[in-house]
Amino acid sequence: MALKIYPINLGTITLDASGLVLFRNPGQKVTIPTLAFLITGGDAPILVDTGSRTASQYEAFGMSAYQPDEWSIDRHLARHGLRRNDIRYVVHTHAHVDHCGADDQFPMTTTVCMARRELEFAASGLMGPAMYAAQDTKHLIDRLYTRDALRLLDVDGTFDEEIMPGVAVRLSGGHTPGSISILVETDGGIANICGDIVYNVEDQLTTPLLDHNYREPTITGNRALSTLAEKTAIKRAMAGCRFLLPSHDAPGLVEDSTIVARHNSAIDDPTADVTKAAQYDAVRADLVA
Repeated sequence: MALKIYPINLGTITLDASGLVLFRNPGQKVTIPTLAFLITGGDAPILVDTGSRTASQYEAFGMSAYQPDEWSIDRHLARHGLRRNDIRYVVHTHAHVDHCGADDQFPMTTTVCMARRELEFAASGLMGPAMYAAQDTKHLIDRLYTRDALRLLDVDGTFDEEIMPGVAVRLSGGHTPGSISILVETDGGIANICGDIVYNVEDQLTTPLLDHNYREPTITGNRALSTLAEKTAIKRAMAGCRFLLPSHDAPGLVEDSTIVARHNSAIDDPTADVTKAAQYDAVRADLVA
């Protein structure tokens, strides 16, 4: 049975535009979705990321969030005939507050997978409470000391680590030291669930806001590593994949390391299989082969 990927919209965050794309419209507020991804068709269902713990935790940092009950993990899973207990693995692109806040809603028999260096960084305090939440990190530590509740991935950029057949992870870095890409083998090609190394496909990749060199991406305004590390992470994510699936924007269809089409309706459609190229709308007609 072929692997399929569905977007799970867990709510929205409103924040300064320059926090997403470097130097873009400082002071202007923009609203972005918080997406998880459900992978089905393999040995067992996998959920990539779990969203935020509460909407109110953003207020101290000048942000706001919207997490309606109808966008809860339970309701999304029910649309696919699943419950939380059915999820075999939760895989984290990274451990920021908007990516691992609902881990404690899953039983300890669901194995949470993340890069070891990401857990180290989350516990280090270097990024402060705006990015990593104490309750989230404490829950991950609880899993660390519970048999089979946590799987630490030691990808270092030299190899990929398999979660199950057809699903592997690769270190991307850039955004955080332990940011990873989840690579899914689908009938339509490799899908890269890339987390936050790309926030806005249009302003970073399709028509880069700041950069004029050929195929040079504009970086985000929120990263823990260097400019070069993030540019490298973005280029690595684009190389060899057919579908680019960021956590806060509509999926992109990739040809020759270039975004050629977008699946704009996928953000609001949890039943959309984002591995079907025919569902994507061309960015420019001349780009699509």
